[in-house]
Amino acid sequence: MSTLLEMTAEIVAAHASITPLTKEDLIAELSDVHEALVALDKGEHVATEAAEEATAAPAVSLKKAFGKDKVICMICGKEMKTLARHLKTSHDMKPGEYRKRFDIPRTQPLAARTYSESRRQMAVERGLGENLAKARAARAKNKKK
Repeated sequence: MSTLLEMTAEIVAAHASITPLTKEDLIAELSDVHEALVALDKGEHVATEAAEEATAAPAVSLKKAFGKDKVICMICGKEMKTLARHLKTSHDMKPGEYRKRFDIPRTQPLAARTYSESRRQMAVERGLGENLAKARAARAKNKKK
């Protein structure tokens, strides 16, 4: 029994050394890790976080999730400017799966409006649209030959 407690302490200490945790988070993590180790020791199935996420309710409503200056992840509630990378790295999920899970229309961008507008403006200033039109025209001309 003491080895399970020692292993729990080592695992949680390693996680806490790279992730800021509140006192409540630390206690909850100790409990969760210990329960998982006990279950593994007994040969029982351990519930994974991915299974819990699939059945969990959204962290925020659809209306609140997409704001002017930020987008909030409906799974974990974190705020950011764009969701695509966060979904892949934190939740191992593709944007299409995320849209399907929360019934988000395809017309709804997964980025903050100000972020999208600033990227669009940068592309206009650099003339990227004109370059694209030229490349498409050249490609069409080469296909006709």
